[in-house]
Formats: sequence, C-alpha cells, structure tokens
Amino acid sequence: MTEDNAQANKRIIAIANQKGGVGKTTTAINVATSLALAGRRVLLVDVDPQGNLTSGVGLKGQRGEGGTVYEALTSDVSPDSIILPTQVENLSLMPADRNLTGAEIELVSMPDRERRLQRVLEPLRGRFDHIFIDCPPSLGLLTLNALVAADAVLIPLHCEYFALEGLADLVGTMRRVRGALNPALDIEGVLLTMYDDRTNLGQLVARDVREFFKEKVFNTIIPRNVRLGEAPSHGMPAVLYDAKSRGAAAYVALAKEMLERHAA
Repeated sequence: MTEDNAQANKRIIAIANQKGGVGKTTTAINVATSLALAGRRVLLVDVDPQGNLTSGVGLKGQRGEGGTVYEALTSDVSPDSIILPTQVENLSLMPADRNLTGAEIELVSMPDRERRLQRVLEPLRGRFDHIFIDCPPSLGLLTLNALVAADAVLIPLHCEYFALEGLADLVGTMRRVRGALNPALDIEGVLLTMYDDRTNLGQLVARDVREFFKEKVFNTIIPRNVRLGEAPSHGMPAVLYDAKSRGAAAYVALAKEMLERHAA
C-alpha cells in the first residue's frame, strides 16, 4: 500500500442517529475494540454529554491531564492531553462528562463553532487508523461538529416500525453539511441493529432499508442479544465480556466488513 493510500484509509467516522436507543454507543465501543484487537490503532471520541461511551470502556469519571472533550472544544488545550489509554491495547479514548452539556450553549458564540472538533481531531489523523465519534441523540451543535470533522457517517438503524422515521432529518442535515461545511462527507454505511429474525417486522424493515440505501447497508446485521446490554454495566466491550455471544461475533464481523470495504 502506498503512503497516500495508507493516509486515505485513516478515517474519521461519526456514529450518528438522532433517535436514541438504536445502538450508537454499543456500535462505537465494539467495532472500535474489534479493530484494535486486529492491530489497528483506534481512538474513540465521546461527544455525548451522557458519557455512556466513556463508562462503557470502564473509564467513567476519568479525565485526561487537559480535561475532557468539553475542554477540547471550548479552550485551547492540546488534544494529546485529553487522550486516555483503555484496557484494550491500541484503543484510546477522549472522555466526556456532564460538563459537555454546557458546550452546546457555549459553542454558539464561539468563532468557527462548527469546526471546533475538526480542529481537535485533524492533528491526530496521522496517529490513528480509525477515529470514531459517538454522537448524542440529537442534531444539535455537538453532532454538527462531528459531521464537519468526519470523513463519513455510520448510521445504526433499529429494526423497528419507526426506524426510517426521522432518518430523513439526518440525511437532510448531512446534505446541508456537505453543501456548506464538509463537501466530502459520505455515508460509511447503514447498520441494522437489534434485529430479531423471528419477527416479520424485522425482516420487513431490513428489506425496506436495503431498498432505500442499496449497497450502503452493511451485510452484517447486529442481532438482539442480552450480552450487548450487560457488558456496559461491567465497563467492558461485549467482544471482551463474552466473545462467543452472537452480538460480539456480529461486531467482529462488522469490523472485518469495514476493513474489506476499504481494502481496495
């Protein structure tokens, strides 16, 4: 692989959907861990004030020498001073805490308010193979910052009746971001989550999503799996908590599929 290709494969991916409970944080933690276990250098960035990503990798309440993502967005601290190592080799974290709630308001009056996260992450691009941004369940300034900083968006989609409802808002926001702030923003892929193959509804939603998004839908589907729900309470990725569970196996498969998509 040439140096140019290697640099092109270093991707910043926002994991976004303004609907809550669709598996954004679970996806961020487990696909990142799977890639790190495969030897890739991965950074997780928590821009959700709830901080579930931070607690899900066992670092609740932890902060870097320079603080958290809140300080990174609202002041001039070094991005390196925010990064924490995790229990997984090759996997690092920019943590969040409740202070990030205030950033949504404080950013409004700041210069280049939509590019604050881009300013933080761009210098780190060369050090990591993958940077994943876990977005809050809204289309506010924090998510906008993630979309401007990212190369592409991974959209987890819950296999339920209202799955496509509201998705037009996210696609519309992406279109506006492309037009004004980040022309290269792409859809990394649509990920079907919480899939129950015993129900007709799950099969119908999966079919509708594939008809709408075509080849952008990942072949890998994340099933409903109790281990995926249990793992965060232990501060562990599911792929470590129970590597043999269906949920963990699905995320390992997703990581492989993502690597294969960009291998060319």
